[in-house]
Parts: sequence; structure tokens; C-alpha cells
Amino acid sequence: MPVTRSDLARRIHAASHLTGHFVLRSGRTATEYFDKYRFEGDPVLLDDIARAMTSLVPGDIEVLAGLEMGGIPVVTALGRHTGLPCAFVRKQAKAYGTCRLAEGAEVEGRRVLVVEDVVTSGGQIVLSTAELRSLGAQVGEALCVIDREQGGAAALAAEGIRLSSLLTATDLRMTS
Repeated sequence: MPVTRSDLARRIHAASHLTGHFVLRSGRTATEYFDKYRFEGDPVLLDDIARAMTSLVPGDIEVLAGLEMGGIPVVTALGRHTGLPCAFVRKQAKAYGTCRLAEGAEVEGRRVLVVEDVVTSGGQIVLSTAELRSLGAQVGEALCVIDREQGGAAALAAEGIRLSSLLTATDLRMTS
């Protein structure tokens, strides 16, 4: 039986919404926190998320590219459901071994979909897309599990990248 988006939103919220005292990246403190690694670390939930995301993958895509770190489990699960090869994109190329920015599937000359777990400002997708394009990848779309609706879609559009998401922050708020 297919899992509905509202069921996924409820399950993601239940797994990832924490209360307590948290220091955020900005230095501010909060009493609520969204721990995305909790839904990524749940194999059953992650599999259901990936299955639901398959319909959002454009038909002409040749490679799925997951961004370090949160996009890696999502792209791996999505690749299982689509049969598409995956590339794993580092924030910066390592200085040893292959010294590559994108590991796994070859991206040069191929239509690549950037996959991320959560999009807030879109900054990492913008940076990684520029790097992928410099490697010869054709990138015009990105897909995420959750769009936090904090300007990411607009920032990506300004760079010629269309963002699709399985869920939004609004969807998650509606579960509580």
C-alpha cells in the first residue's frame, strides 16, 4: 500500500522533532530542533521517503548526485528505487586517493539531478552545482526531502536550478 505524503510528514516529524535546549549554527539558542539524521538513519522510513520521491525525478535524468553529508543516504535509497547511478559529491575534493569532488558515477556530459535532504537557503546546492557544472555535468534541477521555505527555491532559481521537494516546512508543521 502506498504511503501518503501526510503520513510521511507525520512520521518524519515524529522521528526528527526534538525539544530541549539547543545551540544553533548561528549561535542562537532554541527549545525545538529538527534532527534530519533521525529520519535518514531509520531504514524503513528512509526507504518509504525514497519510494515517494521517485515520481519527482525528471524522466531525462542520467545520474543522481547526493551532497555530503545528508544527501548521501537519500540519494543511495533513491537510486535503489529508480535504478539510476549515483554520484556522491563532497564539499571539497579530498587531497588523496582519487582526489575527486564527485565519487561514484561519472557526471561529465550527463544530465544530473542534485539530491539533498533539507534545503534552507540553498547555498550548498548552489556551490555544489557550480562545481558539478565545471566538471561538465548538465545540472538544471535539484530535489530534496524537505524545503524549509526560507528562500532556497528562489536562490536556486537565480542560478538556473529548479527545486522540487517531497515535503515543505508547512507540511511538517501541519502534523503537530
